[in-house]
Amino acid sequence: MIKTTKRELIIHVLCWGIVLFFPLLFYHPNDTGQMVLARFVRGLGGPVSYMVLFYLNYLWLIPKFYFKDRKKAFFLINVLAIALCMGLMIQWWYVVNTFIDQPTLAQRAGHPRPPRYPMFFYNCLSMVMVVGLSMAVRMSMRWQHIEDARKAAEQSRTQAELSNLRNQLNPHFLLNTLNNIYALIAFDADKAQVAVEELSRLLRHALYDNQQTHVPLYKEVEFMRNYIELMKIRFTTGVTINTDIDVADDDATPVAPLLFISLLENAFKHGISPSGKGTIDVAIHQQDGIVTCRIDNTNYPKRDNDKSGSGIGLEQVGKRLELLYPERYSWEKGASDDNSMYHSQITINTHENN
Repeated sequence: MIKTTKRELIIHVLCWGIVLFFPLLFYHPNDTGQMVLARFVRGLGGPVSYMVLFYLNYLWLIPKFYFKDRKKAFFLINVLAIALCMGLMIQWWYVVNTFIDQPTLAQRAGHPRPPRYPMFFYNCLSMVMVVGLSMAVRMSMRWQHIEDARKAAEQSRTQAELSNLRNQLNPHFLLNTLNNIYALIAFDADKAQVAVEELSRLLRHALYDNQQTHVPLYKEVEFMRNYIELMKIRFTTGVTINTDIDVADDDATPVAPLLFISLLENAFKHGISPSGKGTIDVAIHQQDGIVTCRIDNTNYPKRDNDKSGSGIGLEQVGKRLELLYPERYSWEKGASDDNSMYHSQITINTHENN
């Protein structure tokens, strides 16, 4: 048996109500109430037989036989059911005419007779169509349930992947930052202390806000500003860091947490020469729910002794963009023609129904 929702129940009642009472619209205005009632009752045999056949298939035969690949038994039972329903219609015709006076029936001479061959063929064909209709309705419901289950499974898989990516991202980010602080301790312990304090602010965001699917844009911007300040402590001279952030202090546009930080980490990793020279430009804009983060930096190959990461961050960015913003994002990245500069720009549309 299947669970019928209130909406489905209303649809069934309305459809069968139309089948049962639609003939009342075609009686002649001069017919008496008794004649209309007699004809209505006499004609109930067909619709009742169709209902029996429909729900016999809808509730039992299709799910128990057809869906379980017992098609031979399904068709044999339906042949028997159609024969029984035909008998029900004929028996109904006889019983009704036994209790209803002849003058109240069709105004014609002679006693009423059971349906002859053409009518018999017509009713058989109608019952076969009822079986087909029942199969169409039941199979469409099954396909809908399968599609709903597939979407639920896909959503669960997506959430699991996002959770896994977030769990990977925290250690990756922490490892890079600790490596930076480790390098800072070697030549300035006081700055290293300040760096640890900045790191605590970053971790508060990474460990708590990162567990949410989305965070307000202003929090993500604040996080990136703290990261930049942390990097400025390490690179005091020779590195030019320009920021162009056009985001209000209370901008609550929802964005995925730690989505842009990997671009910034990559800029510091590849944008500074072994001698400590380089330029990094950071621009973040938001307008009408369209968020753009562009980072340009001087381009230097990664050194063999560079332990700042293995590139997992950028790979995660691509996966998270595809999972969270399918067909609602663009990511432009690449080096300039002379390979001296590298740019990376992510644009996301935060509106889900576009």
